[in-house]
Amino acid sequence: MNDPRTLVSHPELRSHQSFPHFKTVGEAPRSRLERALSYFADVRAGEGPGVVMLAVTIFLLLAGYYLLKTAREALILTEGGAEVKAYSSAAQALLLLAVVPAYSWLASRVARVPLMGITSAFFVANLLLFAGVRGAGAQVGIVFYVWLGIYNVFVISQFWAFTNDLYTEGQGRRLFPFIGVGSSLGAWIGAEAAAALVKRTTSDPSTLMVVAAVLLAVCFGLIMLVNRREVGRTDAVGRQQSDAPITGPNGFALVMSDRYLLLIAGLMVLLNIVNTSGEFLLSKLVVGEAMQQFASDGQLAERQRFIGGFYGTFFGRVNLLGLLLQLFVTSRILRTMGVRGALFILPVLAIVNYSVIAVAPVLAVVSVLKVLENSTDYSIQNTVKQALFLPTTREAKYKAKAAIDTFFMRLGDVTQAGIVRLGTHLGAGVGAFAWLNVALTVGWLVVAGQLAREHRRRTV
Repeated sequence: MNDPRTLVSHPELRSHQSFPHFKTVGEAPRSRLERALSYFADVRAGEGPGVVMLAVTIFLLLAGYYLLKTAREALILTEGGAEVKAYSSAAQALLLLAVVPAYSWLASRVARVPLMGITSAFFVANLLLFAGVRGAGAQVGIVFYVWLGIYNVFVISQFWAFTNDLYTEGQGRRLFPFIGVGSSLGAWIGAEAAAALVKRTTSDPSTLMVVAAVLLAVCFGLIMLVNRREVGRTDAVGRQQSDAPITGPNGFALVMSDRYLLLIAGLMVLLNIVNTSGEFLLSKLVVGEAMQQFASDGQLAERQRFIGGFYGTFFGRVNLLGLLLQLFVTSRILRTMGVRGALFILPVLAIVNYSVIAVAPVLAVVSVLKVLENSTDYSIQNTVKQALFLPTTREAKYKAKAAIDTFFMRLGDVTQAGIVRLGTHLGAGVGAFAWLNVALTVGWLVVAGQLAREHRRRTV
């Protein structure tokens, strides 16, 4: 069952549970904003402004990340460190073994807003330091590459921990789909803005770092506004909870001591292995097609243009379809199937995809299937992943979630890299890798089934 300390501050829960000293929120009329938002999610009276500010916050976080991702690629390729890509996930996982306990230690000593303020200030200072060191002529490509791999998962995880702490399980199911629209828009517009800044202005990686630092500071300002607004709408117990540190053991200890959290971690590892293995298969087919069309040694530039053009189109389709799914499908899926039913959508799609790829490893087929898989992952699956933490304790929302979204996700990357290395050494082709993904997805379905049963126990 849910820990009442994590829930009593929320008006929606108070209308359904027996806390006689709390007032029940009535059905107030919705504002014009909330009526407009209801086309995309079930936003109720009083929820609209907070939901919009949270959607803007995640939009800016994703837009800032894509600016930094553009800076990262420019640095790593021009400073001769492209080989670090093969080892970055392992380096990030090792660093996270220290970062996650340190974050847990800090969370046990400060309330949620100061916690986010301290981490935001730390990352802003890092970005300004990178920009300054690079401006002084030093090479930062490899260090920045590894740092960004931790930054991007950490700030997103912390944002969703805050929203999980802010809303009840019922509210989260209704509101997370619209908040996720900000994420989809941020990824799409952020990538376009980064390309435009580089191509049409004199912006260099240092400039992009400074802009991202400013965006991160704005995001923390929005978090403070949302927190003040939502705490102002609750009672004394809710206000006391918002000011309390997140007590309990560190994130790794929480995951290992709780079957539900351990299942979420296992699900994330399997999902990441399957998805990144699929990216590897797609890359092999794209390179093979480029080599077939432009086979001579003098056609290197043509091969590069073919690959660049393919991925430009591919990413555009993934982002657009992901946005459409987030806008018009995700909230309806959660409303009709619930979190437990939605858990099975992506693995079922994946098992079909890789079964087809195993027997028809053709680029035109694989690219369409990967567009469907990735867009579903970035929209429906991402929203479900965040909603899984709604029926957990406050310490799990911040500490265990940080461990799962960072270390266990990178553990999936490391495992996948090992699988690719071994398979390539053994001479495995696209079909063999695809059948392995089918087997891994069967395991993913088993874990999803167990997780659904645990979720039911915690929410009934």
